[in-house]
Amino acid sequence: MSAPTPEHEQQPSSTEDVSTRPPGRHHPQERVGAWFLGARGSVATTAAVGALALAAGLGERTGCVTELPGIADAALLPTGPIVIGGHDVSATPLAKKAEALAASGVLPPHLPSALGDGLAEIEARLRPGTGPGESQRAATDRLSADIRAFRDDNALDRVIVVDLTSTEPPVGAEPALADLESLERALDSGETPLPLSSLYAYAALRAGCPLVAFTPSPSVRPAALVELAAREGLPWAGSDAKTGETLVKTALAPMFATRALQVRSWASYNLLGGGDGATLASPENAASKITTKARGLESILGHPVDGPLHIDYTPDLGDWKTAWDHISFEGFLGVRMSLQFTWAGCDSALAAPLVLDLVRLMARAHAMGETGPVGAMGFFFKDPAGSDEHRLSAQWQALADWCARPAPEGQA
Repeated sequence: MSAPTPEHEQQPSSTEDVSTRPPGRHHPQERVGAWFLGARGSVATTAAVGALALAAGLGERTGCVTELPGIADAALLPTGPIVIGGHDVSATPLAKKAEALAASGVLPPHLPSALGDGLAEIEARLRPGTGPGESQRAATDRLSADIRAFRDDNALDRVIVVDLTSTEPPVGAEPALADLESLERALDSGETPLPLSSLYAYAALRAGCPLVAFTPSPSVRPAALVELAAREGLPWAGSDAKTGETLVKTALAPMFATRALQVRSWASYNLLGGGDGATLASPENAASKITTKARGLESILGHPVDGPLHIDYTPDLGDWKTAWDHISFEGFLGVRMSLQFTWAGCDSALAAPLVLDLVRLMARAHAMGETGPVGAMGFFFKDPAGSDEHRLSAQWQALADWCARPAPEGQA
């Protein structure tokens, strides 16, 4: 038997016309939507099941940063009222994906059936993604229209778009991505200058939605899209969420720096399965991930560090990932020492609560009228936009300080 319709799927009792509210004004009964790109993937499905479970009182909020003191005090919306929709090229029903994740141990086995009604309602709000067969101008128009319809049909005050699509190769210095005018001209002429993640980002920004670049794909990073976000007055956050080995690195590396211990080499070996592992088996796609994983270490230590960084696809691991790191360092009078650690975790279970956190935090940023990259969100990312800080504790303090800031007069 399915659980009662969760709180976040119920229509507001107020008869107020939400479309007349100022875009930056927070309201106690505000309705926020999350639009997932890659909505039938493992991370998006786990986040959707998690949101439904929390709203129905069927799960704990373990792993949700926004439940911690100093962050929860920022008057964030509860996790429950988030309304979920999204795009995906996969035709696998969300409920079937949830059942597969439960069978592999990613989700508690009882949740897919207990939350069947809620999953069906989310399924009804999912729309087809895009690919090479569709012109980019037509695709961006259609994708933007889907997001606007989602917002209007569900009487939402704001929608946060989260890119959870497969990792893409990095982009070079394509002239069409250098500025917004060049990009618009290329799209109008039938060219295809945008990688898929940036095409989705363009559509989201044109729909008036803040964006979270959860993966290392180009997304909103090209200069033309940064310009578009600024023109539309929209905040964005990214990129490449740190959920495992890099999370440990950004907590551990400052220890060596503040103890004046010289790190000589830091070798990292990552094994992962699942769809992410299959995608990263391509050297071109893995280049984006390797770049973001390596970026913070030199910044924290203050000098280059030798050592290989490998990502290897191991299908048998499924949604689990294992990382083994070997750190060689030098102490007083040149004495050589080493540290090793192993991190083994479930990727979707680590990522999903951060997705919900970022939806809530970016809704606050939008309500406060922020524009451009929100540096305070760097706590969540390997390659933090709007910030050069990589030390985890310093990033945490920046996030807490941001949450303690009062909203501008007349806003949230």
